Amino acid sequence: MINVGHYHSLPVTRVTEAGYMLDAGELGEVLLPMRHAIGKLRIGLPVDVFLYLNADDSPVATTQKPKACVGEFAYLKVVSTTSVGAFLDWGLEKDVLVPFAQQHRPMEEGRSYLVYLFLNKVDGRIVATSKIEKILKDDTPHQFRKGQPVDLIIANSTDLGFKAIINHGHWGVLYESDVHQRLSFGQSIQGYIKHVRPDGKIDLTLQSGQETRDKNMDTIVSFLEEHGGFAALHDKSDPQIINRTLSMSKGAFKKAIGNLYRQRIVSIEDDGIRLLQEPAPAAETETATQTETESVWTKALKSKPGVTQEIKTPPSPEKSAAQETRIVLLNREPVELYKILKFEGLSGSGGDARKLVADGHVLLNGKVETQKRKKIVSGDVIEFDGEKLLMQLETNHGQ
Repeated sequence: MINVGHYHSLPVTRVTEAGYMLDAGELGEVLLPMRHAIGKLRIGLPVDVFLYLNADDSPVATTQKPKACVGEFAYLKVVSTTSVGAFLDWGLEKDVLVPFAQQHRPMEEGRSYLVYLFLNKVDGRIVATSKIEKILKDDTPHQFRKGQPVDLIIANSTDLGFKAIINHGHWGVLYESDVHQRLSFGQSIQGYIKHVRPDGKIDLTLQSGQETRDKNMDTIVSFLEEHGGFAALHDKSDPQIINRTLSMSKGAFKKAIGNLYRQRIVSIEDDGIRLLQEPAPAAETETATQTETESVWTKALKSKPGVTQEIKTPPSPEKSAAQETRIVLLNREPVELYKILKFEGLSGSGGDARKLVADGHVLLNGKVETQKRKKIVSGDVIEFDGEKLLMQLETNHGQ
């Protein structure tokens, strides 16, 4: 069906002094003004155009590209305010109206606003609204999958990071710990689905999983090369120190170190990580056993006191990343839930961890858990942000 507010490929039916007439189906013939025609058009051949209503409310075609179509969001600047509302520049000769009733707050000339374009049911005109929350709902059904590339529009900031509009139709969250660049309100940027929670809510990232892993590994190696081959960073380092030093979250740091260790690029020591001078050949790296990996991690981790200690078990070839379970060793029990998130680098601070739990982002034994101080014991399984942590009580062999 041919509608105004969208792009269409329409055939040329005839030529007039004013321009080319195009067949728009049930809309009849529409004019493509001569000034908007690109080159000389031939009768019978299609041309790609955008349809909208002119000042007389008649459908008209243009080869100009608007900043958004009907059913999409855009960050647009107010060019004038009148007695009927505010007019925004959306890339076409005729500005788009935001009626007073559709303004979240009174709009000011010269300022830009995030708006949604739609057809007014009364007169069929293209108008906009800045009442975004009425358009998007957190519980809207979707079919997004982990790792899927998506188009994002940064909508606003929250205590956890940023809310973003996904493909003009859904809400998602970019956690602050995953953002290492400046983002501005209304900015359009490509991102990826990081995790779809059991309640359907969506976590986002600005890089694909593989890109992120490769980038983080390169960042760590470059830092080591520039600092004498050693970094005093380890699994008990403060997440904020890791972020300031390497511009990555603690969880990302630990994953990258695990990959670098398995490739024999770094060694793990009691007080940090060290770059190996001569990495092992690929064949040798690939044959490293699970026992060898665990012994080094265990030696490094058990030499330092802490609430939790982690052994990162390499995934088997047939096991996907989504299925990987990390074992977390507890040197005592019980331990409060939010503390596990903090010490395992899944949140930037204890305050962030408590909010994540309270907001229903964390699963405990397969169910959403909102008690921040929920007592965690051996055998419990915590799931957050695509990771699964299995609690095990550490056995003290020295007794």
